[in-house]
Amino acid sequence: MADPTPAEVQQYIASGLPCETLQVEGDGRHFFATIVSSEFEGLSRVRRHQRVYQALGERMREQIHALSMKTLTPAEWAADPKPQATGH
Repeated sequence: MADPTPAEVQQYIASGLPCETLQVEGDGRHFFATIVSSEFEGLSRVRRHQRVYQALGERMREQIHALSMKTLTPAEWAADPKPQATGH
């Protein structure tokens, strides 16, 4: 089974979790996701991560070897300072 691309991981998360903002970066084995969802309201960080793992289902065990996440509510995202764009 081929390693997923960041775009595929983003689609997997989006198909199982309504997101206001979703950004995924990675190299096919290790990924970092910034996920903003109103479903995170009132949830601890652990419960938020569990919700993302639920959205990914078996892919988390079979295809995605490592996933780091920043999980925020829309209000937390609005208050979070964004890094300046770097013209990659």
